[in-house]
Amino acid sequence: MAAVAAVRSLGSTLGKNLREIRVHLCQTSAASKGARDFVEQHYVTLKKANPDFPILIRECSGVQARVWARYDFGKESSVSVENMSADQVAGALQTLSHPNLTPPPPISAGSGSVQTGFIQFL
Repeated sequence: MAAVAAVRSLGSTLGKNLREIRVHLCQTSAASKGARDFVEQHYVTLKKANPDFPILIRECSGVQARVWARYDFGKESSVSVENMSADQVAGALQTLSHPNLTPPPPISAGSGSVQTGFIQFL
């Protein structure tokens, strides 16, 4: 399983480049199945390896499956994980954990898009 290898390679290094990970997913949609499977199979492993690192799972009916990464100075990036497998979600997380790497090309039409931005404080 590629997801297991990706999760192992992340190990306890999440806090090195990131400040927070958020996984947004729908509890019932077919498009979020890979994200749900990833959380069910790998959340405990990631959390045990990174006990003080915030790994947040946000479930909302009808939401687009997406993984968000927050870096220093409020910079955030996200990758759509709609219609991806658990292995592909792990790959997306691995890409986000190394912000200096070029993201992979989109996996299918509408998937794999990367959004970046800054949090604006008023």
